[in-house]
Amino acid sequence: MSPPRERFDTGEGTGLGRPWHVIVLNDDHNTFEGVAFALAQTIPGVDYDRGMALANRIHTTGQAVVWSGHHELAELYHAQLEGYGLTMAPLER
Repeated sequence: MSPPRERFDTGEGTGLGRPWHVIVLNDDHNTFEGVAFALAQTIPGVDYDRGMALANRIHTTGQAVVWSGHHELAELYHAQLEGYGLTMAPLER
């Protein structure tokens, strides 16, 4: 009888797995202030000043991961930010 095999969580079941990433993309129609406001209203722990720092990162690098975690919350935050008119990348792992 062989020893039991170690099972790896691929993130498809109920285990934690790898986090999902909510990514905001740079665009030509949102202001820094609008992005900062949307992030502060949506992402837990992000205040307006942190939102401005993220908006600056989005502007200078073309995108920023603004939140990572469980799939259901990632979907919620993604939809809410999209509702504010932010340009969103598809959810990623």
